[in-house]
Amino acid sequence: MAGMLTQGRRVVPHIFRGFSGCRAITYGLKSSRQVHHALSAGQKTDFPLAEYQKKQTWARNFHVSSVFYQDIKEVKCPGFSESISEGDVRWEKAVGDFVQEDETLGEVETDKTGVPIHSPYTGVIVELLVEDGATVQAHQPLMKIDISASGDAPAKKTEAPAAEKPKPAAEKPKEEAPPKQAQTSSSGPIPTTPPPPPPVPKAPMSSYPTSSVKVTPFEGSVAQGGARTETRTKMTRIRQKTAQRLKESQNTCAALTTFQECDMSNLMEWRKTYKDQFEKKHGVKLGMMSPFIKAAAFALKNQPVVNAVIDGNEIIYRDYIDISVAVASPKGLVVPVIRNVETLSYADIEKNILDYGEKAKKNMLAIEDMEGGTFSISNGGVFGSLFGTPIINLPQSAILGIHTIKKRPVVVDDQIVIRPIMILALTYDHRLIDGREAVTFLVDIKRAIEDPRVMLLDI
Repeated sequence: MAGMLTQGRRVVPHIFRGFSGCRAITYGLKSSRQVHHALSAGQKTDFPLAEYQKKQTWARNFHVSSVFYQDIKEVKCPGFSESISEGDVRWEKAVGDFVQEDETLGEVETDKTGVPIHSPYTGVIVELLVEDGATVQAHQPLMKIDISASGDAPAKKTEAPAAEKPKPAAEKPKEEAPPKQAQTSSSGPIPTTPPPPPPVPKAPMSSYPTSSVKVTPFEGSVAQGGARTETRTKMTRIRQKTAQRLKESQNTCAALTTFQECDMSNLMEWRKTYKDQFEKKHGVKLGMMSPFIKAAAFALKNQPVVNAVIDGNEIIYRDYIDISVAVASPKGLVVPVIRNVETLSYADIEKNILDYGEKAKKNMLAIEDMEGGTFSISNGGVFGSLFGTPIINLPQSAILGIHTIKKRPVVVDDQIVIRPIMILALTYDHRLIDGREAVTFLVDIKRAIEDPRVMLLDI
């Protein structure tokens, strides 16, 4: 650093650009070494020694590297569960964006759900270490954030000064039509007499069959049906995993489906009678899923083999009931698990369903919410499905499909009456579950739905 005080007078400090393009504060026009020699020789100067030593210390601590002006922090990929090793990253932010602490930067899409990436710092994104759509591992560095940058940086970047606004292009002068005199001179004089009439043909004109006429389409013409476009997109990891597991289920299980008609009159009547009192006391609405989940738990206790699973050459029987409920999310079908259903009330089940539904809409379901499960229920009726054959969710052994309610003529006490009927479908693994257990299980669900007193009396 250059700069000094001349002997006997003080010079106003000024700023100059030194080596490496840095700015330094100087106190004079001569070198600091001359100041040092002047002070060492005892020459008179009004420059205080303490202030000179202070400036010398400041000069020794002065750095020109840009590293000291920035504080760069890395953002790493969040951890996964033991069953998941990798995922695809989807960025919601770009380089130059200012982010707040805990703001969502993107998402890691795994085989089961999406794991959000939250910013641990407040600052400006300076670098993305992985591209959008790339496969990442747990705790892998993903981006760099400059936490020393101000939040005004993105605002300045978006605001353009008025002087830099693009000027409208100058209008091209309209081309004037050429004078009539030039047209007349190039095409010749205008005729004053009409042309003679064409001669009358003496023989009839020759004709051709329509089949012999070939029409060649004009090059660049558009088809009558409109534009025929195609869009190719990459399958999400959830969709890939779903397809893989469904096909694996078809290839592994000896799947068989049995059906039952269920009269929904009593269930709809007592739900209509008690739904207001239920919501007032418990704070949740009484839906149609909680009765079926309770009925499934009741039937699973009566037929424990449906709640079992094949493991190699062994059968594992569970004394607990964890029911997986299929829920639609913006990214596809997800199956969160309601655990220990045999110990839950209707209100507890409805609260679990409501909580999972809200998480699914916001894409906030955790991986732990979908792990496990001993039995599944698929509700295709909310989409209007009349009946269908659901596919077993491995490693489970059975799945219940419930469908839409339709009024149908049925025979009750030798009388034809109109009743709301639902088709129940049970798909089961015939390697483990025989037809007798499967049909008995489905009949138990039918009995529990048509008359809930069956569950209260445990008969």
